[in-house]
Amino acid sequence: MLNRIDLRGRVPSPAELRAALPRAEVDVDAVLHHVRPIVEAVRERGVEAVLEFGERFDHVRPASVRVPAAELDRALAELDPAVREALEESIARARKVHADQRRTDTTTQVVPGGTVTERWVPVARVGLYAPGGLAVYPSSVVMNVVPAQTAGVESLVVCSPPQAEFGGLPHPTVLAAAALLGVTEVWAVGGAQAVALLAHGGVDTDGGPLDPVDLVTGPGNIYLTAAKRLLRGLIGIDSEAGPTEIAVLADATADPVHVAADLISQAEHDTLAASVLVTTSEELADAVDVELERQVGATRHSERVRTALTGRQSGVVLVSTVDHGLRVVDVYAAEHLEIQTASAREVAARVRAAGAIFVGAHSPVSLGDYCAGSNHVLPTGGCARHSSGLSVQTFLRGIHVVDYSEDALREVAAKVVALAEAEDLPAHGQAVTARFRGPGAGVEVGAGVEGGVDSAASVGEGR
Repeated sequence: MLNRIDLRGRVPSPAELRAALPRAEVDVDAVLHHVRPIVEAVRERGVEAVLEFGERFDHVRPASVRVPAAELDRALAELDPAVREALEESIARARKVHADQRRTDTTTQVVPGGTVTERWVPVARVGLYAPGGLAVYPSSVVMNVVPAQTAGVESLVVCSPPQAEFGGLPHPTVLAAAALLGVTEVWAVGGAQAVALLAHGGVDTDGGPLDPVDLVTGPGNIYLTAAKRLLRGLIGIDSEAGPTEIAVLADATADPVHVAADLISQAEHDTLAASVLVTTSEELADAVDVELERQVGATRHSERVRTALTGRQSGVVLVSTVDHGLRVVDVYAAEHLEIQTASAREVAARVRAAGAIFVGAHSPVSLGDYCAGSNHVLPTGGCARHSSGLSVQTFLRGIHVVDYSEDALREVAAKVVALAEAEDLPAHGQAVTARFRGPGAGVEVGAGVEGGVDSAASVGEGR
C-alpha cells in the first residue's frame, strides 16, 4: 500500500533527502487571491461580512457571532459523562505539564549599579481557533486554552465554525470544552473570516463589542493559514500549520500491528495527511503493508485513510542502520515522531528535529493528541527544524528592563562612544556624553590608554 524509497547502502545529503522524502504539497500562495477579498471585506464591513461568509461556506447564518453564555452552560450540562470525564483528565494533565513551562523574571547584575532584568509578560488578548471541518476538536480547545491561561493571559476568545446541524452554534462538544476550562467568550466563526475578525474586531448583531486580539493560535485549513499569513504583523500567529504528519522510526523489534495502527491514526485526519515509516527492516515494512490492508478496511474513514496512505506524501523509507534512520527523520522533521526500536529512549535522545517525540511501544501519537499532558499543536511541513509547538512561552513576551546608575553608565561610556563612532552614528554616543555635561560636570569617562585618559572619551564642560 505504501510507496517505498530504498536508501540502503547510501546516505544522501540533507538537500537530496529534502527532495526525495515524501511530503504533502501545500501551496498557501495559491489561495491568497481567494482569501484576500475575504479579509478585506471583514475589515471594511465587519460582522455583516462574517455572517455572509458563514452562510456561504458553512451553510448557516448565526443570529450573532458571540455564543450566548446560556449555550455554553447547556452544552456542558448535556455533555456525555464519559466525554466530560475524559476532557477533565486531559485538562488536568495538560495543566500539570504546562505549569512547569512558566518562565520567571531574571535579574542579572552586569556591573555594580547596572542591571538587566528579563520580565515575562503575557499577551493581553488572544484568539484561539478550534477547527470544525472533517472532525470535531474539543481537544484543540484544551491545547490552546491551557497554555494561554497558564501564561496569565487575561482575555481570550475561542473561535470555532458555526454548524448548521446545531443552529449556527459551534459543535456542542467544543462549547462544553470551553465551559470546562472557564472560557466565557466563544465566537461562532470559522476559516479565514475568523482570523480577519479576530485581527480587526467588530460590533456584533446585538451591538456588543467584539474586541480585536493581539495573537491568534490554533490549526486550520489552508484558507485559515493564508489569512494568518496576510494578517501577520497586525496580529501575531503561532505558525502556518499544514496537514498533519507522523513518522515512525522502527527496526525489526517493532510490532507491525502497532506501526500500522499509528500510521492509520494520523491518515484519518485528512486525505493530505502524511504517514511515513523509516525502517531498517524490509520484513517489518512487508508486515506493516499486510496490516494496513487489514486494518484500513475495518476503520470507519477507510476511503479517506486509503487516499492519504497511498498519496505521494506517505511512504516507507528503507535505511541501512538506525543511525541512517536518524539522519532521515532529522531532515524530515516530523510533526509527530515515534521511536519504535531497541533502546528506544537512547535513540529518541539523539533526535534533533521533531515537533514531539513518542518513545517506545506504549507512547502512541494518539496519547499525545489527548491525554499525555503534552501539547498537540505542533510544527508541520519540516518546520520542526526551526520551530517549536504551542506552549506557555507562545503567550509570553520577554522584555528587557535596563537599569544603570550614573557611575555604571560613566564606566562604560567610552565603549558606547567608540562603537557609535565605528557605526557612524555619532548621536548615539552624544546621547551618553550629554549626561555628563553642564556645571560641575568636568569628568573623564572611560579608562585611559597606558594609564592616561582617552581623549575621545573625555567628557567635560567645553569639550
